[in-house]
Amino acid sequence: MNEWLSLSDAADMLGVHPSTVRLWSDKGILPVHKTQGGHRRYKRNEISLWAESSLPSRVDAGQIMQEVIRSLRIQILEGSLEAESWYQKLDEEARAQYRLSGRSLFHGLMNYIATDGEDAATESYAIGYEYASRARRYHLSYVDATRAFLFFRNMLVEAVIKICGEAKMPIAKMAEMYSKMQAFTDGILTSLLQTYESLENVGR
Repeated sequence: MNEWLSLSDAADMLGVHPSTVRLWSDKGILPVHKTQGGHRRYKRNEISLWAESSLPSRVDAGQIMQEVIRSLRIQILEGSLEAESWYQKLDEEARAQYRLSGRSLFHGLMNYIATDGEDAATESYAIGYEYASRARRYHLSYVDATRAFLFFRNMLVEAVIKICGEAKMPIAKMAEMYSKMQAFTDGILTSLLQTYESLENVGR
């Protein structure tokens, strides 16, 4: 049956975040139809066919997200996060905000990979700005802001590599994926430091 799906239904079917489906649709990667009111609608059989032909060559975003969340829980349980000097300076509200930081980084990276790097500069700048402004808000130095970002970046990279390994992705493909992650997160780090410096100058 050729059932119509909403954006969130399509996201559930593909195992990705709705924002990822929205981006794939806008970029023409995923087959989409628009209602007269401008809402995105998807045909179940088209999504199923697209998933069979396209998703095996992509990283499974849903699996990676689960691995990221699992890794973060393990880090917390094992005290890895608690042992971080920058984390010890935060109150509980700030800690909760930082524990959610991996999500914006994850979604940004998945969108970057899905669109082959289009709009990478804008995306990396936005994430870097978020990390810098959060650090300033919680009175962390630029060194601590960098350490916080690297903690979540490394956790995410490890999760992606683990999933790629379990999926038996070819070495050349894994190397390409790692290179993309490196380029994107380097852009975020540059944005973080530039933004922090700008905010410092404004505050003087």
